[in-house]
Amino acid sequence: MSQLPLRAQLASALGRTAATLSRATGRGDGSVIGGRVGLMLEPDLLRKLAADRKLVLVSATNGKTTTTRLITSALQELGDVATNAFGANMPAGHVSALASNKDAPYGVLEVDEKYLPEVLDTTNAGLVCLMNLSRDQMDRAAEIWLLAQKWRRALAGRPVHVIANCDDPLVTWGASTAARVTWVAAGQRWREDSWCCPECGGPLDRSGFGNGGQGLTAAQMADTNWACRECTFRRPEPSWVLDGEYVTDPRGQHWRLDIQLPGQANRANAAVALAVAETLGLDPARALPRLRMVASVAGRYTTVERDGRSLRLLLAKNPAGWLEAFDVADPALPIILSVNAQGPDGRDTSWLWDVDYRILRGRPVLVTGERRLDLALRLAVAGVPFQLCDSFEQAVGLLAPGKIDVIANYTAFQQIRAEFGRAV
Repeated sequence: MSQLPLRAQLASALGRTAATLSRATGRGDGSVIGGRVGLMLEPDLLRKLAADRKLVLVSATNGKTTTTRLITSALQELGDVATNAFGANMPAGHVSALASNKDAPYGVLEVDEKYLPEVLDTTNAGLVCLMNLSRDQMDRAAEIWLLAQKWRRALAGRPVHVIANCDDPLVTWGASTAARVTWVAAGQRWREDSWCCPECGGPLDRSGFGNGGQGLTAAQMADTNWACRECTFRRPEPSWVLDGEYVTDPRGQHWRLDIQLPGQANRANAAVALAVAETLGLDPARALPRLRMVASVAGRYTTVERDGRSLRLLLAKNPAGWLEAFDVADPALPIILSVNAQGPDGRDTSWLWDVDYRILRGRPVLVTGERRLDLALRLAVAGVPFQLCDSFEQAVGLLAPGKIDVIANYTAFQQIRAEFGRAV
């Protein structure tokens, strides 16, 4: 890598010092404050740090942190990788990530959906990974159709290669202006935000259209294909296809994933990670063992012990995320639900009404968090018996020793992690 200008070197060094002090004083992991200090001293620091690296930008509503971790793990087979492992996904976090590993030839950056155009323009990344779009933090982020439109404009006219999930119509529309796109059939379980065509507004048909999905059964093809009834917009033919535990690559070879991370959503993340890795020259045979090493991502899926109780921590920030968390949760176990509504969560909790909680009937359900009354009302309307708790500690104490699942949204999840010493 080329030498940074003196001002950028100084800004980068002071940013790293601020990050170290933040960690030492227990104020945080330093992944944001370090970048803010660096950018104050050198506003163009991100561009300078990104120069001469092979950069991958990863963006989606759900799964960004996990997919970033999977791609990073795979690319470590090729060399050192700079990454924002703790999910600080705005420019300050990107500066911290790149400054902390300034000699790494590769960079994998999780990027907030709203910031993707800005970060792409600043870094000139050669590879962008797009996975899903659904409504999230509507008091902060724009309507997702507007986000997809911003993606289209940002990608148009750039020599950028996009890896995109063709099973999500909004992602497909957002990615389709790119100079080159590798389509991955990674699935789309949550569809409530994409029943209409983003091109013309017409209705989308979900079965009997398109010629993609090779390697899927007829039932699976009917489940994943989509096309607009009123214009030519339709699901493109994928180069990579996820089918249960297997991924089919562009040559028709089948690869068994066999990853430790649970659930269909993580298999989708792994399929996308494989496509990214191969685009950067890493064969799936070398990438897969690296993906299988990942057992937890920033505390997600971690199991922690307390007083004879084994608690598995699951993160769910929006309706699509709760659907995936329910897919992973064990229906035979009691479950603790915790919801906050701080800035990073979004202040508006009306999204709780878009989640179908009836799947929780028949198991012990305990409710906590700062907005526990909002969640309690939603559960009552859904006919789900529950026990209201003033704290997470109280909820744990009310359950007998044994296995317990915990689902929490972002800041509630971080508070629970802090209680266990930020287990990862």
